[in-house]
Parts: sequence; structure tokens; C-alpha cells
Amino acid sequence: MSKKDGIQSDRSSKKGANALRDRILIFTVFLFLSFIFWYLNSLGKNLETDIRYPVRFINPPGDDVLAEDKLPSKLNLYLTGPGYSILDLKMSANRAPVIIDLSQVSYRPVQSGEPSDYFIVTSALVGDIGSQLKSVCKITGVKPDTLFFSFEKSTD
Repeated sequence: MSKKDGIQSDRSSKKGANALRDRILIFTVFLFLSFIFWYLNSLGKNLETDIRYPVRFINPPGDDVLAEDKLPSKLNLYLTGPGYSILDLKMSANRAPVIIDLSQVSYRPVQSGEPSDYFIVTSALVGDIGSQLKSVCKITGVKPDTLFFSFEKSTD
């Protein structure tokens, strides 16, 4: 009789452990599904966020080249817009950089610096950056607010 009891209690404990494991698995699946639905719902709303977006500078004047050590490779863009568009921008940020054409941008010399030192106020670039992003998101700000750079004579 003790053998039967031992076998039955062994079977019932395994059955209870399997039932508990199944309940935990079902709970985890439904928790994951609720997270997915919550996330999709939040993407439909207007959000505010910032993303680091790559930037490339082209067309320095004349035979000059940019001194690359002063220019950032990425800008922080502060955006407002639908979550789906912001997610798309975050996912495409590593593929297509924003191009800043120095022949089209008004830059000014730094008054207390070398004659080859210049700066650009990034708020003047918002329209150009927004048109390159091709998104319904609105750019509310760009950091850094001022880009400092220098030109060097080409050695070609």
C-alpha cells in the first residue's frame, strides 16, 4: 500500500508541477500580447522624443576641405509626431544621413578665432533637415544649437 501511495503522490506532484508550469507559460504569453497591443496603441498617438541622426557635410568652398575633428557625425533632433513615423525614423537613422550642403548654408566667421573658423546656427537648418527626412514628424529643435568648424587648404 505504501508503494501505491508513493507512486500516486509522485504522479500527483508531477501533475501539479506541470499544471503550474502551464499556467506560468499561459500568463507569460498573455502578458507579452498585452504589451504588444499597448505598444501598438501608443504608436498611434503623437509623441515627443529625440533621436541621434547621422549628418554629412558636403561642398566646402573652393579648394578647401573641412577639418573633420570639430564637426559632429550625429545631431540630436527633437521631434513631435505620430509614433509610427518616429519609429520609422529611429530605424532608418543608421542608413541615410542628413546632407548639409555648405554651398547652400549661410555660415559666419567666428570673431575671436582664426580666419578659417566658422559657425552655423542649427535652427536655420531645421527646414532643410525636415525636407530630407521625408516624414510627417515636425522638428522642434536641434542640438547642438551651434556647429563650429574650420576649413583647411587642400593638399592635392
